[in-house]
Formats: sequence, C-alpha cells, structure tokens
Amino acid sequence: MRILILVCGEGLGHTSRCIAIAKELVAAGHVVHFGAYGYSQELIERKGYMVSTIPSEITLVGEAGKLDLKASIFETVKKGRFRGILLLKDLIRSLKPDVVLSDSYFTGILASKSIHVPSYILLNQSNMEEFFINKGVSGRLLGELVKQFYQGVFRIVDGMIIPDYPMPYTICRKNISFDNKLMKKVFYSGPAVGKSSEDVEPAQVQHPHVLSTIGGFGYREPLFQKVINAAEMDPRIHYTLLAGPSVDPAKFTQLPPNVRILKFISDQFPYIKSSQVIIAPGGHSTLMETLSFGIPVLSFPDKDHTEQQNNASVIAENELGYCLDYSVSPDEILMYVKDIVYNGKFVGNARFMRQLSEQLNGAKAICKLLESCAVSLDHGPKRRSWIPAPLRRTKNWDRKLRTGFSQSDEKSD
Repeated sequence: MRILILVCGEGLGHTSRCIAIAKELVAAGHVVHFGAYGYSQELIERKGYMVSTIPSEITLVGEAGKLDLKASIFETVKKGRFRGILLLKDLIRSLKPDVVLSDSYFTGILASKSIHVPSYILLNQSNMEEFFINKGVSGRLLGELVKQFYQGVFRIVDGMIIPDYPMPYTICRKNISFDNKLMKKVFYSGPAVGKSSEDVEPAQVQHPHVLSTIGGFGYREPLFQKVINAAEMDPRIHYTLLAGPSVDPAKFTQLPPNVRILKFISDQFPYIKSSQVIIAPGGHSTLMETLSFGIPVLSFPDKDHTEQQNNASVIAENELGYCLDYSVSPDEILMYVKDIVYNGKFVGNARFMRQLSEQLNGAKAICKLLESCAVSLDHGPKRRSWIPAPLRRTKNWDRKLRTGFSQSDEKSD
C-alpha cells in the first residue's frame, strides 16, 4: 500500500506523531511518502523518509509566550497559503497513493477528495472557531466562516483520527465537538508516540531531574528564564532545558550548576524517561509523549491559545499535573516541582496513563485502520472503541482515574 502523509508544519508535534505512524507503516511493508515544509520537512528528511515540499497552510506568530491571532491571520492571508490546492493535486496525481493521511492540513483533504483519493484527517481539535471568541464582531464573523470551512472538510473526509486516549481520558476532549453523524467517522487511536517507555534507555542525568521544553516557537523563551531562576533556589533538583530549532542556547550565558541547556534534538525520549517532572507548553503531542512515559507535567499553554489552554486544563482536572501560565513566579514553579518530586503528587495517575498508552499502541492502531481502508473503501471507518477489555468503563472507572493503578497493579509494576 502507498500512503501519502501531509503534515502541518506549525509546531513540531504534528511531525513527531506522523513519523511514529510512518515507522509503523514501513515496518508493516507499506511505502510512505511525506508532504511537509519548514522545520518539519527537515526533521522528516533527517529520519530518512521521502519528502516533497508542500505549501504551508497557516503561519503562527507570537511574542513572550502569547499567540498573536491577528498577526497570524495577516501573515497567512498575505502569503496566500490557501492557494496551494492545485500544487497538492499535482503531487497526489504524481505519487498515486492508495490513501492520504493529512495531519491538521485541511487543504490536503480538499485536494485528495477532489480527485477521488481516500483520505483521513489526523487532528486533536475540531472547534477552531474558538480562537475567535471575544475578538469583536469581525472576529465572530471570521470564526463562523472558519467553522463552516472545517465542517465542510469533516463531511467529505473518509475518517477522522484522534491520536489521544479514548473518553473519558481524552486530553483534547474540550477541543473536540462533532454531531452524531460525524461521530460515526471518529476513531480514537490512542497516543501516536514514536517509542514506548520500555524501549528507551534513559539519559545520563543527576536526580531528581526536571525536563523543560518549549517546542518549535521562539516566543516561548521567557519560560526558560523562569525555570532557570527557579532552579537557582534549590540546587538539589537538576534541570535539562531542550531548546527548539528557533532558540539559540547561547543566549543563556549564566546558568547555575544544576541547569544545562541543549540544542534542538529530534529524540527527546531518553530525557523524558529520566525525568520526574516535565515543564512544557500545552501542545497536544508533547502532552501525549509525556503521559505515555508516565511523567506528571507542569503545563504552560500559550496565552490566548484556546486549544492549548483546554489541553492544560484537562491535565489539571484529571490530576496529571498543573495548569499554569506565564505570570507564575519562579518561586511558585519550584513549589509545584517539589510537590511532585518530593511528595509524589500525580505520579500514580501518570503511571496509569503510561499503562493505557502501551495497551492502545496508537501508531499501530492507525496503521491497522489505514490497512482496512485499502481492503474496503466503500464503507469508511467504523467507529470502534480501542479501550482494552480490562479497562472498559466499570463502576470503578472513576476511582481508577484518580488513583492510577489498583493495589494489585502497583505491586506488579
């Protein structure tokens, strides 16, 4: 089977989960070709996959930890991002894929369906119109246009894959809203993560250890400085800061002995496994990777980024970590870190999420779904529950979420 994977290159989370899916598809004997741009394209090429350059669909702009929606819209429109559908159609015709998997890259669905190629969309948000809440009359009108556009895409696509835990554990649940008809197309695969915890050798670090990462956007740099200031207050806790591709570590010249900052690396899993706490934005893929390794998180969603804020709020509600913002002081960051490192807060629940992720095996589940598409294209994906039988909803379901493992599980872990 030939699969074309189209990737939204805004942020690196879309790329990391698509690489995880591609790895599973190639292992199953399928041929994978990517369409990507920017840092995403560079990262995919480094992994050895075939990649074609595609037009970027949106451009995100921000400053000091805040997403600037107005500037993002202006940059997107100015560069004519939505005019790339003709180029995409040419690419699809030349590659002749059996199926197109498009990660939050909506014009890819329009292009593939216009030439009758089966297509699936991978996404963790359906209510994009929420970005325009409280943006005045013009914002509301634009939000309604955005909603109608995306609803049109959802109606024509063959299936929608949510790379998250099934309900009620779904981290992106506040960002997903479909009517009953569209819900028949929805498939909760579980997190699509490149490696499982048991397959990763931990990085050589001093413990207790905290990992802080800011992803692909330089406007989140202020978070690093606050973490550095927090680290200075307790030299017993050690920190690794992983810079994104748009951040120069050389900017941070005066680091305390218990802090090191590294250039962007494509494989962060050894550092995730070595950590007791992860400090990160509210990006969906980052949270999926963190929880798949069973690590509690201090989530700092971008200001005015409703999708990230919703993700982070669920992290707090499910007692998997704290939802914080850029106004939090270094003293408070240290207090929350200590609460997890020394008091074990949220550890049981995070371990449970790791166990659930391993049983779901999201990348493999998506591979199976795409294979079923090749066998029978007429019926579309059937909505299935991929919750393993021992974890289906019971009267103890909510108790398990709060406590993580049962006593017998803890003894065997």
